[in-house]
Amino acid sequence: MTEERFLTAQEAAADLGISLATLYAYASRGMLRSESVPGDPRARRYPREDVVRLKEKKELRKEPERAAPKALNWGAPVLESAITLVRDGRLYYRGRDVIELSRSWTVEEVAALIWTGDPADGERLFQEEPPLPPALPEGLLPVECCQAALPLAGAADLAAWDLRPAAVAVTGARILRFLTGIVVGRPASGSIASTLQESWAPGRPEAAVLISAAMILCADHELNVSAFTARCVASAASNPYDVVSAGLAALKGVRHGGHTERMEALFREAGSAAEARRTLANRLRRGETIPGFGQPLYPEGDPRGAELLDLAARLVPGSEAVELAQALAEAGRHLLRDHPTVDFGLVALARALDLPERTPLAMFALGRTIGWIGHAIEEYGSERLIRPRAAYVGEPPGVQS
Repeated sequence: MTEERFLTAQEAAADLGISLATLYAYASRGMLRSESVPGDPRARRYPREDVVRLKEKKELRKEPERAAPKALNWGAPVLESAITLVRDGRLYYRGRDVIELSRSWTVEEVAALIWTGDPADGERLFQEEPPLPPALPEGLLPVECCQAALPLAGAADLAAWDLRPAAVAVTGARILRFLTGIVVGRPASGSIASTLQESWAPGRPEAAVLISAAMILCADHELNVSAFTARCVASAASNPYDVVSAGLAALKGVRHGGHTERMEALFREAGSAAEARRTLANRLRRGETIPGFGQPLYPEGDPRGAELLDLAARLVPGSEAVELAQALAEAGRHLLRDHPTVDFGLVALARALDLPERTPLAMFALGRTIGWIGHAIEEYGSERLIRPRAAYVGEPPGVQS
């Protein structure tokens, strides 16, 4: 018997309702992955997720009206993009492994890679001065400050209505530097990461590299809800400021980037490594959801979460913050059979750096702004309006009393 996440050839063929010969033909045409079985190189095994996905495609061809609803919930791809690929438990920006990018590239280089395809454009793109931060009401959270300031800056930046790819990349750089200034409360100077480090972790220049890595790991994640929202707004030919505003609105939701605040609350509730397992167990007993574990695209664990947790451990090995994060991660693996997500990793890193509260969501938002601009550039080039249809399930006309 193969491991749980794999099926034998016989099991895969039976599940798909096809012969072994047809199964082998599917694999040879790239419709299904297969690999040798350890210890028996003549036998093949098939990832369960591939078999399930192929089975769904076959069923949807028989009932095409079901295709759209399923596609909206981790289903078949609905849009083409050349930005991000998730495959075999890894994440890639334009074909480059994101973990490797986060270890050696700057935020500006990754932004240029996503926007123009050439990381060398980073220095040129980020030369322009961003709009000056406007006066904002006191008491707003960092992301709320960004939401309040963007429309004001966008109204004054008339060049942002130039929607040609090269112009949007330059506008994107202005927006990212502007939002960085909003988050820290002063105009951005120097690199994005160093500006954040000087505000969030003064006196700790080594933190800039880690903040940069976190932003790069968050820069894009294929067609998530905020990226899809950004593409819809861009398809209406709204300018990049409006695209980013829409992305922020989606990201702040507790089912998306707002998840980081639930993670911060979980860390506070646990308090110490000794209480990590008890905290998760108590939540399970009460029937409460536990944030920060399990990502459908990564059955073997989110590589972004693992990398951020590892960065925290290398920064301050043996610290209480790291011990708590590691204990929560271990408890999640044991009790939930799941691995830490990027939200978990962002909070773990922020606590290791002793950053202010709610900086995990701010890092997420600033990093993801890069992806939203990239998706906008693609969408502007398509010159289409995203306009799906709804399946009406209400009361039929003419039956009202």
